[in-house]
Order: sequence, then C-alpha cells, then structure tokens
Amino acid sequence: MAIDIASARPEDVPQIHAFVTELAIYEREPDAVLATEQDFHRVLFGESPRAFAVMCREGQTPIGFALYFYNFSTWLGRHGLYLEDLYVTPEHRGKGAGKALLQHLARIAVAEGCGRFEWSVLDWNQPAIDFYESMGAKPQSEWIGYRLTGDALNALADAPET
Repeated sequence: MAIDIASARPEDVPQIHAFVTELAIYEREPDAVLATEQDFHRVLFGESPRAFAVMCREGQTPIGFALYFYNFSTWLGRHGLYLEDLYVTPEHRGKGAGKALLQHLARIAVAEGCGRFEWSVLDWNQPAIDFYESMGAKPQSEWIGYRLTGDALNALADAPET
C-alpha cells in the first residue's frame, strides 16, 4: 500500500498525542509528556499557529507524523525549519515512511526559502543517527544545547532587571 503524507487536520490531534506519548516511551521518558490534546489543538490549529504537523498514512491507517516549526538564522538572514518530532510506529519502520516524512519537510523548507532544516537526536539513538546520516545530514557536534525549564525559567523571568 502507498504511503501518503498530508498536513495534519484537527481530527488528527488524538493520534498526534498518542504518537507523542509513544515517542516519549521510546525515548525513555514515559512520564515527560505534559501536553494535552487541547494543547495540540491550540498550538497547531489555534488563531495563530506557531507549530505545524504532517501525518503519514498507509491507506487509511496513521503510521507516523512529524511536528515542526520555523526558527531564524541571523547569519543567513533566513528562516529555518526545525523538526521537533518525527515518529513512525515500530511495525511500519523500514517501509520508507521516515524518509518520506523527511523528504516532505525538506520540500516545505525549500518552497518556503528556508536556509536550514535542523533537528536533534539523542546521542544513544544509533538507528536514528545512522538513518539521518544516510541521507546526508551532518551532526553539529560543536554546539551544546541548553534548556531552561520550570523553576529556573521562572526565576530568570522574575529576576529584577539589572
């Protein structure tokens, strides 16, 4: 059966939430998903969407998805497309769905004039690393990602200006 990729629709939100939960389990963070279906509705389909998703189906069966947003490179003076999540169900891996999702997003990036298409991968996820490198992606090992969340984020936001 052919693989089809199309923009997600509001009725896809429960499946997107389920895929995100499955991905979190795969990434060894089963309790990390705090987002609700309502959060995905608001972010993807609200008044001013800032994130976007595509669904991957085999026939009528959802087998994966990708969620992305746009960032910006001051050096290039152009937006980039940042892939937040890509997931294909285990029983459908090896059929070309992951590659089809990446190709679809690459086409969006090119059509939108993006200068980059970027994502992160966990350092232990060798199958994903091998997959990405097989398509010509290069690791950005000179950059170290940083993150502020929870109390640290609130403390910085609430700190008096100097």
